[in-house]
Amino acid sequence: MSSPNSIAPRLPASPVEYDQRFMDEFIRILRLYFAQLDNIGPIQGTTLNLSTINQTTGAAVIAIPTQASLATLRTGDVYYDTTAGNVLKIKT
Repeated sequence: MSSPNSIAPRLPASPVEYDQRFMDEFIRILRLYFAQLDNIGPIQGTTLNLSTINQTTGAAVIAIPTQASLATLRTGDVYYDTTAGNVLKIKT
């Protein structure tokens, strides 16, 4: 997955004859671009809210947002879609 800020570089026009300096610069530009594509960038996530504590086991019951919360979720957040067969989905 690439960073959303990666844009294709403007590649220089090639010379008529082989030029080592041109090729070195060309390869440097491509390496930089591919390094940007390989960098996924900062990973963002949300915390889940503890809605209740199970009185029998003492375990926390975690409330996962549903499709009703889509407007407030960020891209990449996980939500529980009850309208599509009760599955977990990721907001795109």
